[in-house]
Amino acid sequence: MHRTLTDTYGPKPLVARRDPMHELISTILSQRTNWRDEDAAYQELVALGGEPLSWDRIAELPVEQVAHAIRRSNYPESKAPRIQATLKAICAERGSYDLSFLATLPPQEGLKWLTNLPGVGVKTASLVLLFNFSLPLFPVDTHVHRITSRVGAIPAMGEAAAHKALLRLLPPDPPLLYELHVNLLSHGQQVCTFSRPRCGKCVLRERCDAYARYGDRVPSFAETGVGKGKAKGKAAAA
Repeated sequence: MHRTLTDTYGPKPLVARRDPMHELISTILSQRTNWRDEDAAYQELVALGGEPLSWDRIAELPVEQVAHAIRRSNYPESKAPRIQATLKAICAERGSYDLSFLATLPPQEGLKWLTNLPGVGVKTASLVLLFNFSLPLFPVDTHVHRITSRVGAIPAMGEAAAHKALLRLLPPDPPLLYELHVNLLSHGQQVCTFSRPRCGKCVLRERCDAYARYGDRVPSFAETGVGKGKAKGKAAAA
């Protein structure tokens, strides 16, 4: 799958795209939100922090003001208090918002530290540690979960369990893990969509269990039973 997707979508070098705090907060904002609205929400959020950016100021603002700033992100009313609680927890634990210390921790310790923050789940933690610090972890977002479930790389399970299951299958090679994650994201957005996947255009269809079973009529992910159990109306831990 990795080789096929790289041939299709191109190589993706592992280079940090933004600083760790930006990555952390943006990933929280990104849940159930497209990248344009995520970016717009982040820009309005950091504008509240002034120049230079003060995360302390954002953490202490009225929660309604923060929720309004991130209104382009879905579920702002639940994300705003989580973001503020996360900021306060980081500052209380570290005395600043410098996350560079995570590069020195073993991956599992870094995961534990991040997932102890309010509302930070294993996906967000894995993404920050892989993207920013090149640690051998594999973030499982909705696209990665859907595709790997459909092709049969993993049996039916939730996203949290899929992190461990897929990591056991993959080499501890951060550049490969990053490239596979990013190309699975592209494939999920363009071809292996939640409903009405474009199986006729899919470069993975010859090895896909769902295609072998349903042909060009692969049902929506929810209909298979694998995609059920998602939070509705309220964002869960990202």
